[in-house]
Amino acid sequence: MDTFVLCFSVIFGLLFGSFLNVCIYRIPRDKSIIWPPSSCPGCGARIKWYDNIPVLSYLVLLGKCRNCKQPISLQYPVIEILTGLLTGLVVWHAGLSLWAFVLLAAVYALIVLSVIDLELMIIPDRFSLGLIVLGLAFAWTNPHFSGMWWQKELASLLGAAVGLFGVLAIALIGTWMFKKDAMGGGDVKLMGGVGALIGWEGVITTIVFASFFGLVYAVFLMIFKGKKGGDAIPFGPFLSLGALINLFYLIKPSMLVIEL
Repeated sequence: MDTFVLCFSVIFGLLFGSFLNVCIYRIPRDKSIIWPPSSCPGCGARIKWYDNIPVLSYLVLLGKCRNCKQPISLQYPVIEILTGLLTGLVVWHAGLSLWAFVLLAAVYALIVLSVIDLELMIIPDRFSLGLIVLGLAFAWTNPHFSGMWWQKELASLLGAAVGLFGVLAIALIGTWMFKKDAMGGGDVKLMGGVGALIGWEGVITTIVFASFFGLVYAVFLMIFKGKKGGDAIPFGPFLSLGALINLFYLIKPSMLVIEL
């Protein structure tokens, strides 16, 4: 991988991470992600371009608004850095290929929906359903599936079905056993998107990883935050983390052969 291309991809990711922060704040509040330009949520002052440089502006301003001195959430530089690093990882992993652009779209969607779920306990349908469409539309270029284009499409469709209906079954059983919602509808639809991208095998391993990381997070909250064992936690970020592990490292091209 050319060093210049890799560095450029990281810089692009940092810049795009700034836009993802806009999406994270505005989408769940039904606001336009295009207009008006970014402004301070405290005093409403428009943010100048030189105060909107990813990470650097946050450091120069010492994490405060230039106008009202209200603290700026650490989320902003964290999302920018995370987006930059993951963009570089995608390009390093997939090169400058069509699949790399598909993977970037999926990664960006997972970042946005994860933070929204952490903050508001919701996963907007435009992301979970969008991942299903993305996976099915570009299954023919997906290296996680093998065979001819129609075999890849069927493998993606099978993965989406297992993600949707398999996880829905788990959610319904959990609700019946524990007498409360075991998994939200957003999580179920998200797993449909994960299945469309990485197949039915990826659905299983994603749930395993998500359950482990979610358990660790729940134990942390109980020990350090005083949460109770029955309190709900956002599961979308952990499903996203499990999906990313699968997308980058675990799932190999499926050996599933579908004969008609």
